[in-house]
Amino acid sequence: MSIEEKEEFRPKIVAFCCNWCSYAGADLAGSSRLSYPADVKIIRVPCSCRVNPMFILRAFEKGADGVIMCGCHPGDCHYTTGNYYARRRMTLLFSMLDFIGVENGRTRVEWVSAAEGVKFSQTMNEFVEKIYSLGKNVRLEDLRCRN
Repeated sequence: MSIEEKEEFRPKIVAFCCNWCSYAGADLAGSSRLSYPADVKIIRVPCSCRVNPMFILRAFEKGADGVIMCGCHPGDCHYTTGNYYARRRMTLLFSMLDFIGVENGRTRVEWVSAAEGVKFSQTMNEFVEKIYSLGKNVRLEDLRCRN
């Protein structure tokens, strides 16, 4: 039995969070002592519209098993229309990922405000469970990035 077979699968999740709402929601979840898996790595971005679809593809290439983008609720963006652009880009990215054969549940978009720490925690727990059920991402993984 190899070392990889002995270890339990722990999904690697990358979360792109808007500075003004979702990141503050994650902070509220932490200060309220709400739990979500430590496997979720949060990347703070100024606005959800700054998340280029290439960032998500690159995360998958580097070994992420799931990627979630969290932003302000539509209509409540700090930059007025940023989340509308993000929603449009993510819709196109979902269709591209579907075309190349990546499972539908590996990416997700969620709107979380700064006052929704409970929603942030629940969303991350649900997403990690979904990725856990899908298993390891092998479709877009770059073999050169393995340890």
